[in-house]
Amino acid sequence: MKMVNWAIVGVLILLLFFVINRLDTETQRRMMITELRYDAALDTAVDDAAQALLTNMNQQKEAQYDSGKRVRVNKEEAIATFYHTLYLNFGILDDPISQGVLNRYIPAVAVIGYDGFYVYAEEEFSNTAGETEIRPVWSPKKPYAYADTKGNSLSFTLDDYVTAYETGSGEWQEGFRTEIQQTTVIPLLHDPQLFDQVRRNTIVNAIQNELTYRINRHNEYAMRTGVSYTFMLPAISQEEWNNTINDTGVLAFIQGIPMGSNVYNNYALGGSRVLKKPIIVGAIKDGMKVYYRNTCPFSYPIEETFESGKAAAQKGYIPISCRNTT
Repeated sequence: MKMVNWAIVGVLILLLFFVINRLDTETQRRMMITELRYDAALDTAVDDAAQALLTNMNQQKEAQYDSGKRVRVNKEEAIATFYHTLYLNFGILDDPISQGVLNRYIPAVAVIGYDGFYVYAEEEFSNTAGETEIRPVWSPKKPYAYADTKGNSLSFTLDDYVTAYETGSGEWQEGFRTEIQQTTVIPLLHDPQLFDQVRRNTIVNAIQNELTYRINRHNEYAMRTGVSYTFMLPAISQEEWNNTINDTGVLAFIQGIPMGSNVYNNYALGGSRVLKKPIIVGAIKDGMKVYYRNTCPFSYPIEETFESGKAAAQKGYIPISCRNTT
């Protein structure tokens, strides 16, 4: 074969590799953009839901003791806001079929309350017609309960307020740890560092165990509807868990959304107290209307500000994640 023919063959082979690499790079770029949009949509939905936890709740009805974390949560308003914002940012607000598809990839949403938590997840029921029905419902309130080796029982909160049962005397006591430690023999109440460690571990373990159970149940229901993806509780760092239980808030999961050859998995946490006065920035990025929290390190030309991501989306802005720094 002449040298020219070999050269042509070599060029064709290199061209083929170039085209394949170009296509793969473009696919990866599109997947990354899609993932960033999904991240932003989930983050915004959870932030809006956390803010909605405090909607129309009369805090004057609460017990009058000094605890800034003692707030009543409106979980119904929070879950409605979560789905509304999520559907809005996925572009399916008026598409119930697509909403149903997306719901299959949301195994659980948890609301972290002051003295207990709730999980919104699917359960199986028999309706009035005797037919089997699977739909998401709220779990009963789950307390942060603990029992020591001597049979003493404690119910923790997001701070040092505690309800304790002393098995020796058969008496109940309630108050901040420093207030009741002098009138009880429960060892844990006399060690502030150990108390805080046990309190945090108890809260985290209670939430983890319940979410694991609910997500496993979701796997059973998902298989019946043709979803083959196996849902599981993701590995969450101890720092992230500490943030989760520092205040009332919302924790939501999305798993298994097909993205080319990969799947999208993520979770997001929103705290209600830090979101009482949020600032959402509406800006212009490359000629496109975008919005993000004012804590993001962006310097795009600002057009207007909003109190929530939902308000920004209604004005035509689309969310971008703080992780999108390009």
